[in-house]
Amino acid sequence: MTDGKRRDECGVFGIFQAGQDARTADGLSAAQKAYYGLYALQHRGQDSAGIAVSDGGTIRVHRAMGAVAEAFQPQHLADLQGRIALGHVRYATAGSCTIENAQPMVQGSRLGTIAVAHNGQLVNYDQLREMLEETGCTFQSTSDTEVIVKLIAKSYKKGLERALTDTIQMIKGSFALAVMTEHSLIGARDPNGIRPLCLGRTDGGWILASESCAIDAVNGSFVRDINPGEIVIISDDGVLSFEFGERTSKRTCVFEYVYFSRPDSVLDGISVTEARMNMGMQLARESAVPADVVIGVPDSGLGAALGYSKASGVPYAMGIVKNKYIGRTFIAPTQEARENMVFVKLNAVPCDVRGKRVIVIDDSIVRGTTSRRLVQILRRAGATEVHFRISSPPVKFPCYFGINTPTRGELISANHDAAEICAAIGADSLAFLSGEGLIAACRQCNPAADGFCRGCFTGEYPISVPSKDTNTRR
Repeated sequence: MTDGKRRDECGVFGIFQAGQDARTADGLSAAQKAYYGLYALQHRGQDSAGIAVSDGGTIRVHRAMGAVAEAFQPQHLADLQGRIALGHVRYATAGSCTIENAQPMVQGSRLGTIAVAHNGQLVNYDQLREMLEETGCTFQSTSDTEVIVKLIAKSYKKGLERALTDTIQMIKGSFALAVMTEHSLIGARDPNGIRPLCLGRTDGGWILASESCAIDAVNGSFVRDINPGEIVIISDDGVLSFEFGERTSKRTCVFEYVYFSRPDSVLDGISVTEARMNMGMQLARESAVPADVVIGVPDSGLGAALGYSKASGVPYAMGIVKNKYIGRTFIAPTQEARENMVFVKLNAVPCDVRGKRVIVIDDSIVRGTTSRRLVQILRRAGATEVHFRISSPPVKFPCYFGINTPTRGELISANHDAAEICAAIGADSLAFLSGEGLIAACRQCNPAADGFCRGCFTGEYPISVPSKDTNTRR
């Protein structure tokens, strides 16, 4: 995804080993399994990583800035002894990339200790924090995860189930929660199911993860997605499931399929790779153009490019190479730095594009600046024509549910039509996938799929959002 790089706010992974053995059949500890699970979710967060473990009496945690490999050394994992582990990777917005905002967050009380990892964003964060501060709570971070931790701890004397239910009924927005106590692992998903969370099985235990690819990474088996409005409590008694509110229609974030999730993941019964292939095929049907070659912008544009090639008959080529040692371009702290990093991160393959009419498939355009750089790179490599095709509709509205998008004034599609954007980026033509085509592409994978959150395209959100046009708190 180019141009300002929307960033998903995190990935969660939890593992519960039944019985008293803290190691699995393959000799790995729960913390080591969580480490590998977080590695599989690294695309969801590169700013900080953390793992908390419970040995049945004490919860220990290690959190650090950077990617998983930077945050953990072998000794850190050796020190995290226990049979329950909870891990988290995080992206941060400007100004909040600090260790205080790293997760999991741990809160102790006379009745026990809890650790919480959260993916999503609360739209009533300010009100809840103010309420807690009025009751004497103090905060060390600017993350809404700390609000969730303190709400659960505040009601813990009522019992775990009641504390969870009371907290979840108070928070509004998107959340895929993983909570660990000394003796249990809990997962919860918001009533609209905006953020993903799934359940897996491993030898002698259970797994909670943001994506199924993380379950695969630890040799587990996918069981099912956590349902919207569902809480699962995993303990030595097994898996207890109950609903915490009225059942609502599912509204999975459609950008999980367009961009965020790994291609080998399956979310809510939809294969990410298959969905992206379908998006590309539909894009070719809607906006074909004469060309010699189709290329995709690595990595999330590749599946759609293959689909476009299949449906159009235009040959597919690599065209663009990604420097695999550089993360997604929005890890840079400023827009100027992100733009300059494009030349380091992406480069054209001259033999694929020289003297050719090129169709470039990308997943979205946010600000337009990176797209312009890509056009420059391809023309410099000898492309005679550059036709941009986007496998999603124009992004016209901010997201309030855990994705850091610019304000509406910074979104190029909110202020310009396709022809104006095409001129701004210097392409020969530009077309977006229609909203109907996007949903059809996803439902081809799973005809029984429920609804999707498309607020960033339509301005219509599954729940009420702040009236002011901002999304910069986290």
